[in-house]
Amino acid sequence: MAQRPPGKGGPEEGTPEYEWLYGSKGSARSDDATRMVPTQDRPPETRVMPAQPQPSGSSGRPPGSGRGTPSAAPPPSPARSRPRLPRFRFGFLKLLLLLWLAFMIAVPIWAWSKIDKVDAEPTAGNRPDDQPGTNYLIVGSDKADDLTDEQRKSLGTGPRGGTNTDTIIVLHTGSGPDTKMSIPRDTLTEVPGHGTQMINAAFALGNAPLLVATVEQLTGIHIDHYVELGFGSVINTVDALGGIEVCPKTAMDDPKARLKIKKGCQEVDGETALAYSRSRYVSALGDLDRVGRQGEVIGALGSAAKSPWTFLNPMRYWRVSNASANAIRIDEGMGPLALGRFALAMSGESRTCTMPNLSAPSDPNRIIADPERASAVFEAIIADDVIPANVCTPTGRPKQ
Repeated sequence: MAQRPPGKGGPEEGTPEYEWLYGSKGSARSDDATRMVPTQDRPPETRVMPAQPQPSGSSGRPPGSGRGTPSAAPPPSPARSRPRLPRFRFGFLKLLLLLWLAFMIAVPIWAWSKIDKVDAEPTAGNRPDDQPGTNYLIVGSDKADDLTDEQRKSLGTGPRGGTNTDTIIVLHTGSGPDTKMSIPRDTLTEVPGHGTQMINAAFALGNAPLLVATVEQLTGIHIDHYVELGFGSVINTVDALGGIEVCPKTAMDDPKARLKIKKGCQEVDGETALAYSRSRYVSALGDLDRVGRQGEVIGALGSAAKSPWTFLNPMRYWRVSNASANAIRIDEGMGPLALGRFALAMSGESRTCTMPNLSAPSDPNRIIADPERASAVFEAIIADDVIPANVCTPTGRPKQ
C-alpha cells in the first residue's frame, strides 16, 4: 500500500482511487466533478415586493387598523324634497284668522255701546245687606216700543204696549249650580208706599227701582243687577238664531195670545215663541203654567245661542248680537264683565223653580208665597246654598 506523506491527513493526489475527486494530472475533463452546479434563475424568496401606489391623502396604514386619520366618509345622499305650499297661502290664512278674531271682539263692543241703561237703584224700603254670589233680577216687560208696526198688529199689543211685567225671575250665580226662581206676576205682596198689590203692579207704579225694592222686601234677597227684556228681544233673537225648539205637552189654541200650536217638540219662530210664553188661558193652572213655559223659552234661547254655529257663522253672530243689544235694558252699574257672566249663566245648565206659593185666601185667582216652603228657597239663595229638591218645582206647588 502506498505511504502517505507525513502530516497529510487526506488522500494523496494522484492516487487512482481518488481520481474522481482530484482528477488526473494534466488531463482535461469536460465534466469536472468538483465544479459548482450553476444556480437556477428564480426570484429570491427574501426580496421585498414593490410597494403598491397609495391613493392621495392615505396614511399608508392597512385598512381596518383603526389608527391614524380616518378615510373621508362618502357624501350623504340628497334629502327628499317635500312639496311646499306657496307662501302667499299661509299669509292669506293668517290674515283671515286675524280678521275673524277682530270681528269676534269688535261686535260685542259695538253691541255694548247700543244697550240702554236704566236707573234701578231702589229708593224705598230698607235694602238687604250684600250676600254671597250675584243675584240678577230679570224682567220681561210687555212694552212694545221695540216692535215693528207689523209685529204689534200681529200680536195685538197696540201702539206702545203696556207697562206691566209678564216675567219676573231671580237668577242666582255663585259657588253652586245656577238657580232661576220665577215669581208669578199675580203674587200678592206689599209694595213699598202702595200697600198690598200684585207684584207686577210695582213696575207700573215705579218702574225698575220700585220693582227691585218690592222683590227684595218679599224675598230678603239682595238684587245686584237688573236686566229688562222687551217683546222684541224674544222675537228678534229667536229669529236671529233661526228658531228654537219648544215641547208643549198638549195642543194649544189661545186666541188672546195669538197662539195655535200642536202637541210635541217642534221648531218655532220668534212670534210663536213669544205667544207660547205669554199664553195663560188654556191650561189648568193659568199663570203658573205660563211661568214654566217662560223658563222653557229662555232655556231654549240659551241653548241655541251657545251653539258653535253662532260663533262660526259671522252673519248669525252679527244678527244675534244686534237683536239682543236693541231689545235689552240693564242697570247703570252693570259692566261688560257682569253682563258676560249673566249671558253665560242664562245659556248654561241651571235649576229652574217657581217660588213656592198658595192660593190667596182673599182671592182664589191670586197667589201668595208659601210661608214655609218659600222661606226655604229664599234662605238657600241668600246663603249661596243648594235649594232643597222637595221645594224646587216647576209650578211652585208641592210635589204630588
